[in-house]
Amino acid sequence: MDAQSRGQADGTDPADQWVLNPETGDYELRLNDSAERPGAPRPRSAPRPGSAAPPRVPAPAPDGDDTAGAGRRKRKQKRSGRRKALMWTGGALGLVLVGGSAFAYYWYDRLYGNIDTVDIGDVGSDKVLADGPVNILIIGNDVRTGEGNEAYGNRTNVTGHADTTLLFHVAEDRSNATVVSIPRDLMTTIPDCTSRQSDGSSKDIPGSTVPTRFNESYGVNGRDPGCTMLTVEGITGLEVDHFMMFDFNAVKTLSTAVGGVKVCLEKPIKDLDGGSGLDLPSGESTVEGEDALSFLRNRHGLKNESDLDRIEMQQKFVASMIRQLKEDTLDSPSKMLDVADAATKSLTVDKGIGSPGKLLTLARELGKINLKNITMMTVPVKDNPAEPTPVTVVLDPEKAPKVFSMLQNDVSFTEVEKKAKKAKDKQAELLEGPRAEESAIRVDVFNGGGPQGAAQDTLVWLQTGEGVARSTNKGNAPAEVKKTRLDYGPDQADQARALADLMGLPASALKPGTEDAGEATPMTLTLGPDFTKAGVPVAPPNKVDGVNQSRADEKMCKA
Repeated sequence: MDAQSRGQADGTDPADQWVLNPETGDYELRLNDSAERPGAPRPRSAPRPGSAAPPRVPAPAPDGDDTAGAGRRKRKQKRSGRRKALMWTGGALGLVLVGGSAFAYYWYDRLYGNIDTVDIGDVGSDKVLADGPVNILIIGNDVRTGEGNEAYGNRTNVTGHADTTLLFHVAEDRSNATVVSIPRDLMTTIPDCTSRQSDGSSKDIPGSTVPTRFNESYGVNGRDPGCTMLTVEGITGLEVDHFMMFDFNAVKTLSTAVGGVKVCLEKPIKDLDGGSGLDLPSGESTVEGEDALSFLRNRHGLKNESDLDRIEMQQKFVASMIRQLKEDTLDSPSKMLDVADAATKSLTVDKGIGSPGKLLTLARELGKINLKNITMMTVPVKDNPAEPTPVTVVLDPEKAPKVFSMLQNDVSFTEVEKKAKKAKDKQAELLEGPRAEESAIRVDVFNGGGPQGAAQDTLVWLQTGEGVARSTNKGNAPAEVKKTRLDYGPDQADQARALADLMGLPASALKPGTEDAGEATPMTLTLGPDFTKAGVPVAPPNKVDGVNQSRADEKMCKA
């Protein structure tokens, strides 16, 4: 349908009926000045198969209050422009491109009725978008309810577990994103959490006292997705804003709605007697429905037939689906409506994104990201040393902290082209030039927001391990700082560069004065919240070696 044929009799373009509410930062459907807006969906008589203990609650009205509730992290929302949407909510945009207001109203109302939400209390954010990086947890629930799903394992599992979990980190400038898979068999600590029960009451659920499989962060003992979010926050050191949860049925319906997903195998896989029932030839195939689910569940014929191998295949499947949506589905209004309908039926989300307008707002932000700048990886792990024959994994103590540090500091894993700024170039020049000998460095160390005892620990590390004998612990700083900083005079520049090398200080931490300090005057090092431990670089790494990564634009089958 061309642009001329989609207008209404009064000349209104249905696409213009989606408007940005400046009060909330969300896109809302406004049919005309007098029309009523869609109300809350009709109550459901029973929870959707596979629902967890927390009740599904109706999504809030699109023009309802979107201010942060008591006890929730209060963040500014980032306003978004009108851009093509990406992934699961892309179809919502299509409804305004194919007809008049009555048709648009019908589809909005239908999508509204599809959405299930879970009240996770003060976990996450009430705002659709944070004024900064955004972290979205995507949870694949392994509940076996639904036609054909009982063949995949434990039929008595009526709530499911966090079987497949992806942390989607979106950069503050929306130029890049990183998708990190968290293995279900990762041994970790599950924190205490509070879960809303079916009768509306709250239940305090104690955390684990010993290392526990990550997948038990959801479903076990009544834990809801908020518990999984808290677990991920403890693992990564990141604040998780929202969650999206899907089950086996979602894979079937969504893969069918997009017209199938292209996958590629180096050699054929026949798992007719196994749990997946997968039967695919080598080379490229298009899978949908039951075959798509079998592809994601299969381990047979993979390298070590392990969960880590399966995660790698799942990442490639997700990347292929994103490309399918971006390259084909977004240009077809009918396909977009099918995808929107399937996606909203299949997904359960938190209340912060629990309406078509809010999902559309989020999708438009994701749509800004070029596929080549979406990195996919698995959190670095190694076999659990506590097990004679390892069946679980633990975090890699060297690689995992580097990955988390890059995410915490919003460092891209891709080479994103950015305009050079003169101010940054000038700051970087501070690290260029001669270095003083360690024995010549004079520095007073203050704690301005680092861990307790940070100044003394740094002093001991400098004096006993790095040869900086002329260093002094000055205790707590007069005022806290946002980030670690080193103040010095122009005549101390060689000392500052040497100390920056030792401590891994970024150029932005160097704060030169305008007057020389004098030969006997020490520099001032103030440790901030970005300081974690003596001997650990303050500046985040800009890459992590030895961690397999892929890009969303990479096709499984090479031409």
